Amino acid sequence: MKFDPTELSAIILDRDGVINVETGYYVKSIAEWRFLPGSVEAIARLSKAGYPLFIATNQAGIAKGLYDEKILNDIHRLMIKGIEEKGGKIAAVHYCPHQDQDDCDCRKPKSGLLTQIAQQHHVDLSRALMVGDSLRDLQAAVSVGTKAVLVGSKQINLEQHFGDLANQIPRYKNLAGFVEDLLDEYSKETE
Repeated sequence: MKFDPTELSAIILDRDGVINVETGYYVKSIAEWRFLPGSVEAIARLSKAGYPLFIATNQAGIAKGLYDEKILNDIHRLMIKGIEEKGGKIAAVHYCPHQDQDDCDCRKPKSGLLTQIAQQHHVDLSRALMVGDSLRDLQAAVSVGTKAVLVGSKQINLEQHFGDLANQIPRYKNLAGFVEDLLDEYSKETE
């Protein structure tokens, strides 16, 4: 582990590719929503370990007219219900409804979603951790001094993008693998 799990004030999760299956062209309906294997159980374990959990997700499908905020809210209600049924709790979901060309502050790799979480929920970003599956997630985290973890199978050359910081960004196959490692390390720290 590249950081002390007892020092984390909050964990921020990307959504698509971390919690749920990416469809390749946006999750546009409840019918397209599928949790990734082990993700709900991993989130429940984080909740039970006492970590406040937040979601920060880009949702450009809204700006592209593929779905609207009502559908997105319905998807998020379904997601939260599934997580709560397993004993997990999400403190808040923050999303960016814009496209790259909108040049907003909230679309990752910019840090607006993370600063919203910090300001609205009193999260110390220097003690938080972002779990993402894309370069954008990692860039947003690093830009505000938040620790970062990469999950999933996307091939990202961390050294090319982060230089010496790359060795501080661990990689995991999935959220469940990261959580298992984190909580194993946490139990060692508290023994």
